[in-house]
Amino acid sequence: MRQALEDIKIIDLSRVFAGPAGSMVLGDLGADVIRVEAPQGTDSIREWSPYVNNESTYYLSANRNKRAITINLKSETGKKIFYEIVKTADVVLENFKTGTMDRLGLGYAALQKINPKIIMCSVTGYGQTGPFAQEPGFDPVLQAVGGLMDVTGDPDGEATRVGLPVVDIMSSLYTAISILSAIRARDLYGEGQQIDISLLDVQVSSLANVASSYLMKGHLSQRMGNNHNNIVPYQVFHCKDKPLMVACGNDNQFSTFCEVLGRPEWSKDEKFRTNANRVENRDELSEKIKTIMVTKNAEEWFDLLSEKSVPSGPVNNIKEVFEHPQVKARQMVEEVPHPTLGKVKLVRNPLRFSKMATSVQNHPPLLGEHTIQYLQEELGLSLEEIQRLKKEGAI
Repeated sequence: MRQALEDIKIIDLSRVFAGPAGSMVLGDLGADVIRVEAPQGTDSIREWSPYVNNESTYYLSANRNKRAITINLKSETGKKIFYEIVKTADVVLENFKTGTMDRLGLGYAALQKINPKIIMCSVTGYGQTGPFAQEPGFDPVLQAVGGLMDVTGDPDGEATRVGLPVVDIMSSLYTAISILSAIRARDLYGEGQQIDISLLDVQVSSLANVASSYLMKGHLSQRMGNNHNNIVPYQVFHCKDKPLMVACGNDNQFSTFCEVLGRPEWSKDEKFRTNANRVENRDELSEKIKTIMVTKNAEEWFDLLSEKSVPSGPVNNIKEVFEHPQVKARQMVEEVPHPTLGKVKLVRNPLRFSKMATSVQNHPPLLGEHTIQYLQEELGLSLEEIQRLKKEGAI
């Protein structure tokens, strides 16, 4: 089956998660992603546990559908090899500290001279400009600085980070979107360009209604635990066996919810009739609902609410997620061969097309796994030349 980016070559110098996960999305869409690391390794994510036979499961989660080569970009010979690769590439993706690529002689201005149509995407914590441009950027730090932690957690508890690297994940998607947009612009206008992705920018843009409430009204959103600042009931309720999330997004859904609970009169009560009333009387309504929800198991409530189209769902642990019948039906786990692990189970790309494939074509590569093959096939080097380059420390 065809893939959208079959003719696109991406040189990926990025490390950890935001950059690699972004290039992985493009690899899923058919791009030839060449992962470049130093001969001794560049990516600290390989050291992050848990491991399967010395392979980091964290690394495996962000690097499928890529080939891997090693080049010493600090050596002159290594730089020359990199320049040769750039001549036929469409994109260079990097997430070194701001200014590092320029100091190496590999910045956008230098690469543009080699390939005028090259697209260079730089992913950093704070961006290429501004007083914090030199600061290192790590997901939990950006969750803190960018306001996400301040609106996450219990009202009386401390600010809490989200349990997943959501700033990295969102940044990886913006990375993929920006590269696709730059490729489209190059196809239209014949020019490459430089892309500046800042994790802080991404986090600030994700504040959504919280940002709008402040910018338009000066309203500072508060931590609400599993509740919602502006909608009631939109929260977790404890059932007989486990918690259930209920999200009544409008008055009609609330009215139906009340019917399922056996309390239709609540939807006509002036204290609860409209969402504004319910927000004002949040505590009283929540206590009333809690006393009823604990009388049944979460799945029992889900079945009743689902039948009436009231949004709800049990709070599943990760084991339960992958045992969920819908997750299984959507085939969200794919097992692929791996050179040292036999087979690995990976989460599939969620994109579904009628005429394109997004399946896993290549396992997450070992460090430098494709160096010899790539230099032979793409640059036409002989085995003798490659061995010489290894001895020099260039690859």
